[in-house]
Amino acid sequence: MAAELKARFEAGASIRSLAEDTGRSYGGVHRQSADAEVAFRSHGDATRGDAAS
Repeated sequence: MAAELKARFEAGASIRSLAEDTGRSYGGVHRQSADAEVAFRSHGDATRGDAAS
């Protein structure tokens, strides 16, 4: 499960969307991702895109 979450996060999914999709809590997904050594983005990076430039 951790490897799948890591792959989806690195592909652009947010922690919140992963939590909703898996039925887990935000904190649980975040903790499991941290245990899998995910390189977290800064807040908002998943949704900012070029429009914020």
